[in-house]
This record gives sequence, C-alpha cells and structure tokens, in this order.
Amino acid sequence: MCLVLMARLLLCSILLLERNYVIGTEYRGKSLGTLNSYHHQVGGEVYAVNEYTLLISDFTFDGSANDAFFWAGASSRPGPQGFILANEYGRTDVLKRYLGKELKLTLPDNKKLTEINWLAIYDLSKNIAFGDVYVPEDFEPPIKQVIGDLTTKSHGVSSGPIEILDSKTIKIPMFSYNGAGKDTYFVVGNGPQPSAKGRKIPDESGYLDNLRTYLNETIILELVGDITVFDIDWLSVYDLQTKDNFGWVLIPDEPNVPPSLQKVADKIENIMHCVQLHKKLQLSWQVFGPQITIRLAGQIDEDNYMAFGFSGSEEAPQMLGADIAITYIDGFRGQATDYNITDKSPCVKVLGQYKGVCRDTLVGGLDDNQVHTATRENGINVITYRRNLQSYDVGDKEFKTNTLNSMIWAIGRMNHQKEPSVHDFFPRSVLKLDLDPKPPIDTCYSFTVNTETLKKDVWEQPKIIDSSLRMMTATLGPSGGKKGFQGLTGLPSPGLAWFINGYLIPEIWLKRGITYVIHIYGGNNPHSSQYYHPFVITDEPNGGYDGMTDVAQKHTRVLAGVQYTLRRQARPTSAGPLCLRERKGFDRRLDDNFISFKEFNKSLDMRCEPGDPAVLEFKPNSSWPDIVYYHSFVQSNMGWKLHIVDKFSTGRNSAAQVQFNWLLGIFLYLIFTQM
Repeated sequence: MCLVLMARLLLCSILLLERNYVIGTEYRGKSLGTLNSYHHQVGGEVYAVNEYTLLISDFTFDGSANDAFFWAGASSRPGPQGFILANEYGRTDVLKRYLGKELKLTLPDNKKLTEINWLAIYDLSKNIAFGDVYVPEDFEPPIKQVIGDLTTKSHGVSSGPIEILDSKTIKIPMFSYNGAGKDTYFVVGNGPQPSAKGRKIPDESGYLDNLRTYLNETIILELVGDITVFDIDWLSVYDLQTKDNFGWVLIPDEPNVPPSLQKVADKIENIMHCVQLHKKLQLSWQVFGPQITIRLAGQIDEDNYMAFGFSGSEEAPQMLGADIAITYIDGFRGQATDYNITDKSPCVKVLGQYKGVCRDTLVGGLDDNQVHTATRENGINVITYRRNLQSYDVGDKEFKTNTLNSMIWAIGRMNHQKEPSVHDFFPRSVLKLDLDPKPPIDTCYSFTVNTETLKKDVWEQPKIIDSSLRMMTATLGPSGGKKGFQGLTGLPSPGLAWFINGYLIPEIWLKRGITYVIHIYGGNNPHSSQYYHPFVITDEPNGGYDGMTDVAQKHTRVLAGVQYTLRRQARPTSAGPLCLRERKGFDRRLDDNFISFKEFNKSLDMRCEPGDPAVLEFKPNSSWPDIVYYHSFVQSNMGWKLHIVDKFSTGRNSAAQVQFNWLLGIFLYLIFTQM
C-alpha cells in the first residue's frame, strides 16, 4: 500500500514538473517540428513566427558543405525547384558552421508560409538536402487575432475591435474612459470574469498610476514580466478600490498569434521591499538602524538618470521644494547625488544665487548619499545607495518609519555637463511609501527587453531657406518631448525651446554680408530661472554660455547677442519680454502622441507679456563658420543650427535641372534646324 502511494506521489510530482516546464517554456511561435537530419549534423526545431517568418531554435550544421543554403519551395519534396532564404544577417551567403544557434529567416518577395511545402538545408551543386522540415497542408501561421470590443459596464468605457498583436501585446482601438474612477487600472487575470485578484499592467506609456481620461484613442498595452496572453483569461478596466469592473473582454484560449519581440530579463534581486514604479523603473529598500538602503533599477539608456526622493507636497507629485537623489552611471562609476529643487528649470545662477534643480552642495547643503553598488547589464541600471533617515543636512527631509512618506520619482537624460535635463517619465500621483510594511511588499516583476531595434519616430525637421529673408521673430515654447527637440537634435532638453517664425528650432540658411534682424521675446526678468532667456549666437552646439566653466567659455566664440565689459565679462544684450506657447491644459507626457509638429502647434496657446521686443541685428561675415547655433545665454539646449552660406542655390534639384537642360537642348536643336 505504501509503495503504491509513493508511486502515485512520484507520478504526480513528475506530471507537475512537466506541467511547470511546459508553462515556463518560452513561446517561439507555432511549431513545424524538428528538422529531419540526413547529413552534416543538421538539427533544430522550426517554428512559424508569422505569415512570412520562420524561427529555427538550437540550429546545428557542421558547415563543411561548399554550396549549402536555406532553401524553400512548393514542390512535393526538396529539389532544384525552389528559392534561397537569406540568413539571419539578411545575406544569401553559403552556410557556415552553426552550433545551437537561434535564428530568424524571412521569406523573400513577400511570399507566405502557406505558399511553400518545405524548408531545407540544401546543396545546390549536388542537389542534396542535408535536412528538412515540411509545412502541413492545412497549416495556419500565427497572425494577429481580433477578439471583439470591450463590454461596456460604466464610466464611459468603450472600444473598437480589440487585437492581440502577439503573445504579449494587445491593441485597443477607439478606447474611451471618462477618468472618474478612484483607483482604476488595466487589470488582467484568470477566471470567468474580472476580480480584484487580477494583476495591474502598465498603460500605453508604461505608467502604473490611476488611469487618465481617454476619448477614442488607439492604445497598445504590453503584458509585464513573463506573463503572456496564454496565461490570462480576461482584460478589464478595473477599480481596485471599489472593486468595480468598468469594461472587459475575454481572451480566447491558446490564440494563434506571433511570439513577442520582448525577451524577459532575469528578475532584479530585492533588498527587502520592492515596488514597481513604472514599466521601466523599480524601487527596493530596507531600513536598518538609523539608515535606509535604497536600490533603483531602471531599464534606461546609458545617458539617462533615475531620480527618487521626497515630493514638495504631501498630497501631490510636486517638484518645487522636492528633496531628491539623482542616480546615474558615469562610465563605470555610479552616482547618487543629492539635489534640492527651487524652480522648474535646470540649475542656473540668478543674481548671484543658484536656483532650479541644484546640487545640495551648490546651495549650502551636504551630499550625504553613499553609493554602495552600481551595475549596468542588458540595458538595465541598478544603483544601490544609503542615507541616514535623518540627514545632517537641515535642508534634507527625514525618512519617517512611523507614517507614510510622500515620494516622487523621474527618468530623464543627463546633459553634456552631467546635470539632469527635463524628465521624460514622472508620476501622475504622489507615492505614499510605508518604509516598514508588514508583511514585506513585492510588486516588482522582470523587465522585458526588445530583441529588435525600434525605429525612432520624430517630427520632420523644419528648415527656413529663403534668400529674401531679412527679419525673424524668436519666441519660446515647449520642446515637444522625444519627437520634438530631443528627436530632432539628439540632445536632452530643459523643457523649453526657441520657436523661430513659428517653427520649433528650425535650421535656417543665412548669407554672408547680409544684415539680419531678430525680434526676441525670450523673457527679460533676470529674477526668473525658468523664463529669462537672452538670445545669442555661438559656434558651439549646446549653449548656456553663462553657466559654462571659464575654460569652456575661452573655447567658445559668441558671434552675436553679448557685449563685453572692460574685464572681458559677457553681458547679454537681447532679452525681450516673454512670449510663451503653452499647452491647453493637457499633460506634457502626451506630447509624443502628436503625429506632426503642425498638430502639436495647434494645441498650444500663446501668452505674451507687454513691451517691445529686444532687437538683435547682425551680419555674418567671412570669419563666421559654415554652421553656427542660436541659443539661450543662460540655459543650454534650447536652439539649433544656422547655416552660413556665400550664396543661395537656384532652388532646382539635380533631377529637375537635368530635365530642364534636356528640354532646353531639344528647343535649341529645333531652332537651329529651322535656320
């Protein structure tokens, strides 16, 4: 009896292990089977990724054949009638040696898998297949699946037909929600209908905050960690506080969809507690004695920073008055620098005092963060630092263990001076953090990494090429997120940028020997660190001349916009009243939703202070470089290029000129033949 019971337990254990193994196996697509091996140690598993793409996992080939290729065709068996598939590098080279390689093959000329009967490793000179796999006659390759609309329950939730694009990606067209929920998220889970036992997933921008208002927007959601559409039964717009389901859709069993381009990275080790702040950012912490250890893990670019600290307000995510640490990796060295925020601008000197996002050491405080470890692997920065709960710096706020702490976070780019520029990601609501939760909290999950490079989407670069141009107008406005200033220049932005003749940082062509006039509305109040921007032209691309080091100033030539004192100190001459384009009440995180600058510009209102503009008159001469830059005197990265030319072209492109010359030749020929 005991032996029978033990045998049953062993069988159950084996089945459980097998079940877990199947669930944990990475989804690669719909299986076509194992390569039949005839020669040269061919082996591997073949999957259909989509209608046009095959994936071979654990591919092996000894590479000793002289004329072997990936070969496919529509005949009944592999033979000379077929076509070559390019290798994983997109080339049709003779196959080399492979050992346990995973590679994707795309059918040429938009051919589909349903048009072929087999894939082979084939020697064209000897007409021999070294290995092959067959496509079943009724085979249906993975494609996106349409699963129906959201079932509307309340709060104006509605959508068009929802599409499962791949194993981790869901597209919701024409999505609407009135934003009136108390604690509402996109939630996925198991069971016959939505419940509070489901799991929050980030919104289309990666945020895990209470959902904003939507009106007929098309959004794309990505499932987090190792979750796929095969692991869930439903998707819901769900209020976790009231436990109300505002709208939902069922996910069909085993949908025949392509595998995701995302690969799941290893989970970052927690210190003790861990909270997922954003799809790209995790916070882990532990309090021990009078100190707190903080670990920030972020899926960010190399020049990005992760910021974390106290909000300037107990009830809202407020920059003004905030006490934060800016963490980044400088080469191989981790940094966790203490910052104090007194204005919504990068740190500048205002009438002898530093104002903005400034290091504590610049405003009379102490930098008492101690970096413990810093690593970067697979595009993920992990920085651990320590601090006293009660800092020795009177300007720092106290980490309290007996009440909730109001915290904020951000992700952005460091500028060329290793100072933080405007943040790209930041919370919609303040984070109420309990430093000693019981039981320990862990809402973190594994990061996912794109296996293919995503194309960067930016607005079209505006250009002003006009030989009759003599006068311009310079105003200020928002820099437009990653599609705007950052995408057009590749540089980080302080949040504001120059608009010249209504265009965001246009490239402008000017002619030597011509006098130009710019009317400037950049703000003339030197008490403001955010809205005081005299206009200057220099020979270097970053700007912010006033904040440069003495060495950098000596190597920078200011071509227009300043006068020098007897002590060779530069003083700006072109600071006019402020004319500022402002968003009409919408969140700046939505800037990247605009398809073009034209649409973005229509969403802005202009606000101007009274007064006449500053007038900058200048004449480029032969000493000016071919490319110079217009800037703010006090702040870096707000302007862009001026092209200085000796003469303007006729405006005809080469093709038009060739056609013109051809027609002119025929015309002259006809004239001369009539003489």
